[in-house]
Amino acid sequence: MATIFIVDDEPMLHELYGDILEISGHEIVADAYDGDEAVEIFKTMNEPPEVVIMDHRMPGKDGIETTKEILEINPDIKIIFASADVSVKDDALASGACDFLSKPFAIDDLLAEIEEMLAE
Repeated sequence: MATIFIVDDEPMLHELYGDILEISGHEIVADAYDGDEAVEIFKTMNEPPEVVIMDHRMPGKDGIETTKEILEINPDIKIIFASADVSVKDDALASGACDFLSKPFAIDDLLAEIEEMLAE
C-alpha cells in the first residue's frame, strides 16, 4: 500500500484514480488541481506521500516546474508523470520524474508502476 498525492487539473481523473487506487489498497493523502496548489500542499504535509501522480498541462505552474519544486523540497519523492503530451517525456524525466505514462494509459500500468516504486 502506498500513500499517494494526485496532481491533475481534471476533477474526473482525481475521482477515477482515487477510486481505483483505494480499491487496490492505496491511500490518497492529498489532491491538487494546479502546480501552485500542489507545491503549497506539499510544503504543509507532515508526512510526505510515497508517490506523486503528476499531470503536465495545468493552470499556473506546469507539471515539469511543479516536479522540480517538489523535488527541491524532498528529493526522495517518487513522481509518476502522466500526460497526453508525449513531447514532454524527456523533459519530465530530466526534471526528476521516475517514470512517464502516456495518457490514456491502462490502470494496470499505473498500479504496476506504483508497485515497482514501492519495491525499490
